[in-house]
Amino acid sequence: MRNARWVVALALVVSMTVGMSGCGAQGTQGDSKTAEPIKLGAVLSLTGTYAALGTAEKQALELESARINKSGGIDGHPIELVIEDDATDEAKAVAAASKLIEQDEVVAILGATGTGQSMAIRGDVDRAQVPQISMAGGTAITQQFDANVFQTPWSNTIVVPFVLDAIKKSGVSQIALITDTGGYGKDGKPIIEASAAELGLKIVANETFNPGDTDMTAQLTKIRASGAKAVLLWTAGKEATTIMKNAQGLGMRDGATAVPFFGGSGQARLEFGEGSGDAAEGFTFGTGKSLVSTNWGPDSEEFKVVSDFAKRYEAAYGQAPDIFAGHAFDAFLIVVNALKAAGPDADGAAIRDAIEATNGLVGFAGTFTYSATDHNGLTTEDLSLYRFAGGMWEPAE
Repeated sequence: MRNARWVVALALVVSMTVGMSGCGAQGTQGDSKTAEPIKLGAVLSLTGTYAALGTAEKQALELESARINKSGGIDGHPIELVIEDDATDEAKAVAAASKLIEQDEVVAILGATGTGQSMAIRGDVDRAQVPQISMAGGTAITQQFDANVFQTPWSNTIVVPFVLDAIKKSGVSQIALITDTGGYGKDGKPIIEASAAELGLKIVANETFNPGDTDMTAQLTKIRASGAKAVLLWTAGKEATTIMKNAQGLGMRDGATAVPFFGGSGQARLEFGEGSGDAAEGFTFGTGKSLVSTNWGPDSEEFKVVSDFAKRYEAAYGQAPDIFAGHAFDAFLIVVNALKAAGPDADGAAIRDAIEATNGLVGFAGTFTYSATDHNGLTTEDLSLYRFAGGMWEPAE
């Protein structure tokens, strides 16, 4: 599986005649121009710490918008995608959401990329009764319940116990924790601490770093001295690559002195494996089954949905989609499914109700079933374990 570029390994029949060379253009292009457009807003981190994540999300949204419009839109109404960059900044996310709601008059907001930014805009979308579909994994996004806020990734309360259980099964009882102080790490830290205690894992070192930090040698030196037998890294930022290189510099990734590193969906990115090089070798993380197509049978609905998106994405952008592109694909799929149910003229409240009624919708991350008490819609059944080998992930189970 060393060359398992998503479902591309399964079918190298990616037809370059798909004609998607223009998919990175405006989502309003296509054959559907006969009726008033439906405006969808997106708050993405196109610059800043989460730039790689936001860029993948933007590409997925533009790809799907172009596809829907080419097939006739929603009952003849084209999708007009209005994208704003929050620069991985909470204040800018609020300003972006305010513009989308008040000036652009969008009927739904996809985003934000990060947990902190997603939390920051919840108040605005709730007051305006515009549904928000976050593409971040913080538990608080949907557990601090707002009627208009939904989520496409598995929340930390789903992923954390899954990864910690894998650590325990590896025979380790003493672990070190290193988390970012941004929204994702701040949300995950207490969940990790509580879950570790429940599983009988002792945290012997508990370190943090700030988004944008460029050297975590000091924190890793403390971790090395703690006697931890494994390290759990919890971040979605680019700093993960720096941490792995710093760890390698301290001899923590080499030979007999190597310490196993674990993580979550934040490391389900080609940039992490390629950027970290040998330092990421053996890094184990938990995320969705969709990273490797063989997790499903070729006749399954999951296989068809994921492989179709993966082939179209690779044809358009020259690389396989990462998990963050998948979260954007899901957000778009969910809102389009709701628009088809509620009608192209539906307001935010009606779209919200249709989203909440989503039941058994197969997407990239898994099968979504929302309810009045569950706006995450996923379970641990949608997860699998992977490790990096030669700069690419492969199944770890």
